Amino acid sequence: MLVVNKGIAHPWECDVMGHLTTRFYVAMFDDAGYHFLYKVFGWTFNVDREVNVGWADVRQVIEYKTEVSAGDLLEIKAYLLKLGTKSITTRYEMENLSKRKIAATLEMVSVLFDLEARNAIPLNDGMIAKAKKYLEI
Repeated sequence: MLVVNKGIAHPWECDVMGHLTTRFYVAMFDDAGYHFLYKVFGWTFNVDREVNVGWADVRQVIEYKTEVSAGDLLEIKAYLLKLGTKSITTRYEMENLSKRKIAATLEMVSVLFDLEARNAIPLNDGMIAKAKKYLEI
Protein backbone atom coordinates (compact mmCIF):
# COMPACT_ATOMS: atom_id res chain seq x y z
CA MET A 1 0.00 0.00 0.00
CA LEU A 2 1.23 3.43 -0.93
CA VAL A 3 -0.22 6.84 -0.08
CA VAL A 4 -0.33 8.50 -3.49
CA ASN A 5 -2.45 11.62 -3.05
CA LYS A 6 -3.78 13.98 -0.42
CA GLY A 7 -6.30 16.69 -1.05
CA ILE A 8 -9.37 18.57 -0.01
CA ALA A 9 -12.81 18.83 -1.57
CA HIS A 10 -13.13 22.49 -2.50
CA PRO A 11 -16.55 24.15 -2.84
CA TRP A 12 -16.02 24.76 -6.59
CA GLU A 13 -15.49 20.99 -7.06
CA CYS A 14 -18.94 20.19 -5.72
CA ASP A 15 -22.15 19.73 -7.70
CA VAL A 16 -25.43 21.54 -7.22
CA MET A 17 -26.27 19.21 -4.32
CA GLY A 18 -23.09 20.12 -2.45
CA HIS A 19 -21.19 16.86 -3.06
CA LEU A 20 -17.88 16.32 -4.81
CA THR A 21 -18.75 15.91 -8.48
CA THR A 22 -17.67 12.91 -10.52
CA ARG A 23 -15.22 14.88 -12.66
CA PHE A 24 -13.16 15.73 -9.58
CA TYR A 25 -13.15 12.20 -8.19
CA VAL A 26 -11.68 11.12 -11.53
CA ALA A 27 -9.14 13.96 -11.49
CA MET A 28 -7.97 13.02 -8.00
CA PHE A 29 -7.65 9.36 -8.95
CA ASP A 30 -5.79 10.37 -12.13
CA ASP A 31 -3.29 12.45 -10.15
CA ALA A 32 -2.86 9.55 -7.73
CA GLY A 33 -2.08 7.26 -10.67
CA TYR A 34 0.86 9.40 -11.75
CA HIS A 35 2.27 9.37 -8.23
CA PHE A 36 1.80 5.59 -8.11
CA LEU A 37 3.70 5.09 -11.39
CA TYR A 38 6.51 7.27 -10.06
CA LYS A 39 6.75 5.47 -6.71
CA VAL A 40 6.67 1.98 -8.23
CA PHE A 41 8.57 2.42 -11.50
CA GLY A 42 10.25 5.81 -11.18
CA TRP A 43 8.21 6.75 -14.27
CA THR A 44 7.51 10.31 -15.29
CA PHE A 45 6.47 11.42 -18.73
CA ASN A 46 9.26 13.98 -18.85
CA VAL A 47 11.79 11.13 -18.69
CA ASP A 48 10.08 8.67 -21.06
CA ARG A 49 8.92 11.31 -23.56
CA GLU A 50 12.20 10.83 -25.43
CA VAL A 51 11.52 7.10 -25.99
CA ASN A 52 7.79 7.62 -26.69
CA VAL A 53 6.63 5.39 -23.84
CA GLY A 54 3.63 6.15 -21.67
CA TRP A 55 0.69 4.48 -19.97
CA ALA A 56 -2.87 4.03 -21.18
CA ASP A 57 -5.73 3.31 -18.80
CA VAL A 58 -7.92 0.74 -20.52
CA ARG A 59 -10.41 -0.14 -17.79
CA GLN A 60 -11.75 1.74 -14.77
CA VAL A 61 -14.41 0.73 -12.28
CA ILE A 62 -15.34 3.35 -9.69
CA GLU A 63 -17.53 2.68 -6.67
CA TYR A 64 -18.81 5.60 -4.65
CA LYS A 65 -19.15 4.57 -1.01
CA THR A 66 -19.92 7.68 1.04
CA GLU A 67 -20.55 11.32 0.27
CA VAL A 68 -17.75 13.86 0.07
CA SER A 69 -18.67 17.45 0.94
CA ALA A 70 -16.81 20.73 0.59
CA GLY A 71 -14.02 20.93 3.14
CA ASP A 72 -13.54 17.17 3.58
CA LEU A 73 -9.91 16.06 3.72
CA LEU A 74 -9.10 13.18 1.39
CA GLU A 75 -6.27 10.67 1.11
CA ILE A 76 -5.79 8.12 -1.68
CA LYS A 77 -3.92 4.86 -1.16
CA ALA A 78 -2.89 2.51 -3.97
CA TYR A 79 -2.49 -1.26 -4.07
CA LEU A 80 -0.90 -3.19 -6.94
CA LEU A 81 -3.22 -6.16 -7.45
CA LYS A 82 -1.87 -7.77 -10.59
CA LEU A 83 1.22 -7.59 -12.74
CA GLY A 84 0.81 -8.77 -16.33
CA THR A 85 3.24 -8.87 -19.22
CA LYS A 86 1.98 -5.55 -20.64
CA SER A 87 -0.34 -4.29 -17.92
CA ILE A 88 -0.88 -3.62 -14.25
CA THR A 89 -4.08 -3.73 -12.22
CA THR A 90 -4.27 -1.22 -9.40
CA ARG A 91 -6.83 -0.52 -6.70
CA TYR A 92 -7.15 2.98 -5.30
CA GLU A 93 -9.02 3.81 -2.10
CA MET A 94 -10.05 7.36 -1.40
CA GLU A 95 -10.50 7.82 2.33
CA ASN A 96 -12.49 10.73 3.67
CA LEU A 97 -10.30 11.58 6.65
CA SER A 98 -12.87 14.06 7.94
CA LYS A 99 -15.49 11.32 8.24
CA ARG A 100 -13.10 8.37 8.77
CA LYS A 101 -14.75 6.42 5.93
CA ILE A 102 -13.84 5.15 2.48
CA ALA A 103 -15.39 7.63 0.05
CA ALA A 104 -14.67 5.81 -3.21
CA THR A 105 -12.61 3.07 -4.79
CA LEU A 106 -11.21 2.71 -8.28
CA GLU A 107 -9.92 -0.48 -9.82
CA MET A 108 -7.93 0.22 -12.95
CA VAL A 109 -6.05 -1.67 -15.63
CA SER A 110 -3.25 0.28 -17.29
CA VAL A 111 -1.00 -0.83 -20.12
CA LEU A 112 2.51 0.28 -20.98
CA PHE A 113 2.03 2.10 -24.26
CA ASP A 114 4.20 2.89 -27.28
CA LEU A 115 3.10 6.43 -28.06
CA GLU A 116 4.36 6.29 -31.65
CA ALA A 117 3.08 2.83 -32.67
CA ARG A 118 -0.07 3.39 -30.55
CA ASN A 119 -0.13 -0.08 -28.99
CA ALA A 120 0.65 -1.89 -25.75
CA ILE A 121 4.21 -3.05 -25.20
CA PRO A 122 5.75 -5.50 -22.71
CA LEU A 123 6.98 -4.38 -19.31
CA ASN A 124 10.74 -4.86 -19.21
CA ASP A 125 12.51 -7.05 -16.64
CA GLY A 126 13.57 -4.05 -14.56
CA MET A 127 9.99 -2.77 -14.33
CA ILE A 128 8.70 -6.20 -13.35
CA ALA A 129 11.35 -6.54 -10.62
CA LYS A 130 10.46 -3.11 -9.20
CA ALA A 131 6.72 -3.77 -9.29
CA LYS A 132 6.92 -7.19 -7.61
CA LYS A 133 7.93 -5.43 -4.38
CA TYR A 134 4.52 -3.75 -4.30
CA LEU A 135 2.29 -6.66 -5.30
CA GLU A 136 -0.51 -7.22 -2.80
CA ILE A 137 -0.82 -10.95 -2.33
